[in-house]
Amino acid sequence: MNIKELYNLFEQSDGISTDTRSLKKNMIFCAIKGENFDGNNFVKSALEAGAKAVITSNKSFENNPKCYFTNDTIKSLQELAHIHRQNRKCVFIAITGTNGKTTTKEIIRETLSTVGKVQATQGNLNNHIGVPLTLLSIEADTEFAIIEMGANHIGEIETLCDIAYPDYGLITNIGDAHLLGFGSIEGVIKTKTELYKFIKANGKGIFVNEDDPLLVSLSETQNRIFYSSEKFLVEIINNDEPQLKYNWSCNGKNFIAKTNLIGQYNLPNMLAATAIALHFGGNPEKINEKISNYIPNNMRSQWIDTSRNHLILDAYNANPSSMALAIKNIISLKANKKMLIIGDMLELGEYSKQKHFEIINLINSYNFDKVIFVGNEFEKFKSDFPAYNFYKNTEEAMASISKTNYNDFTILIKGSRSIGLEKLKNIL
Repeated sequence: MNIKELYNLFEQSDGISTDTRSLKKNMIFCAIKGENFDGNNFVKSALEAGAKAVITSNKSFENNPKCYFTNDTIKSLQELAHIHRQNRKCVFIAITGTNGKTTTKEIIRETLSTVGKVQATQGNLNNHIGVPLTLLSIEADTEFAIIEMGANHIGEIETLCDIAYPDYGLITNIGDAHLLGFGSIEGVIKTKTELYKFIKANGKGIFVNEDDPLLVSLSETQNRIFYSSEKFLVEIINNDEPQLKYNWSCNGKNFIAKTNLIGQYNLPNMLAATAIALHFGGNPEKINEKISNYIPNNMRSQWIDTSRNHLILDAYNANPSSMALAIKNIISLKANKKMLIIGDMLELGEYSKQKHFEIINLINSYNFDKVIFVGNEFEKFKSDFPAYNFYKNTEEAMASISKTNYNDFTILIKGSRSIGLEKLKNIL
């Protein structure tokens, strides 16, 4: 069986899965080997479950007519996805950036739905496995495909572009995240702008936030479609509510966007989604309606009212730039009492100690009613800041917090996903 024959089977199948637990009859199973598992051990189970074909590197099935044998199943998955992408005629838009990728992708999904059928990356399946799976899910009548691209090493965005072959690109912003893999902020810039380079050589254009001098500078040689606060005549509406609200204009008409997202740092995400939908013929009134109706449910900039407190749950990801923005945002909110529950920022490598110290110093420059740090990186500074509470992990923090009756606080909960700070919402 060659790759073209495998693709023919894929077209006749009911989709593809990398997990036999979700595999259904007539689906293709791709056996992937990870750090703690090996899908090649489940080839027999997949075949017994009625898989139409299996992509495997298990030599025991090398001559099985229903198996596509390969030395690298991930590479084969990527090749299959690239063939499928070539057979889809919709507009492909790639999104990357340090912060706001997933939120921006979700809002673009909403605004572009006013123009035509949209499919987008599910959750944050944005890596070398997730992007191919997203591509393979694109249906024939889809008009717009929104592909989120994540990376933590140089060259990864270039690889994803080669697979997805986007027509348009968007970088939300560039900051100091994943420094362990990138090595430096220069490494972050080099990797994120791999999208710009690909679009210049192969695509149609990039959407650029004109309010971001770095992105403007990095995109000078590109075919650019600009968006900005000035272009949309944006005016932030300041009121007692924490959600972002703003006036904006298009073609001489004024609109009020009443979003369900916390923080002015989400404004560029909204403007990007607006600009992209308008570029493809969207109606500004319908776009504004979609922006106002979007409700986050993925632990990103979520406002949650409990019986005792108001929570800002932003615990899906954290890096120094997003952490600083979130802290400055809660400072701007009107509240009786303010609390921070801050978790470690991971994958910072040799910069970790410095970056965690900078966050503590930032917090120390304000007057919060209660500050709690969770994680080994922050705990290193416990003796230097006795006014704050430090815990090694979320379980230890939960045990302590549950003994205190916190009431009428506005609480920011933010940290890297693996810290698991979302568990705290049930006791606050």
